[in-house]
Amino acid sequence: MSLKNDAFPSSAAFDAISSSLSADEAERKDAVKKGGAVFAFTLKNGQGATESWYIDLKETGTVGKGTGPEGKKTDVTLSLSDDDFSKLVSGKANAQKLFMGGKLKIKGDVMKATKMEPVLKKAQTKAKL
Repeated sequence: MSLKNDAFPSSAAFDAISSSLSADEAERKDAVKKGGAVFAFTLKNGQGATESWYIDLKETGTVGKGTGPEGKKTDVTLSLSDDDFSKLVSGKANAQKLFMGGKLKIKGDVMKATKMEPVLKKAQTKAKL
């Protein structure tokens, strides 16, 4: 099942993250160990519509649509534009700079949000945004 939404071009990155996590069992376990949280991403596109995806790096190492796995609470929610998420995943933008510039909003455990960067870096090599 594809996680991509054509109204959100950068959403292809969630497929890349998902395939990266499911391709290698050891890598997935390592990501869960390092991440230790459920991350939700709420993206806003140019038309003003919003959509959410989550990455569960607390237990399962899975990616899905919505604000979190059913029955589970997210630890961190990152809200940003589709364009900024594209730049973040492609390595053209830095999460800290986006946050300081007010383009990235974080709800929840800000320290856990910093653990998301290595996972996004893995997606950079797989996603062609």
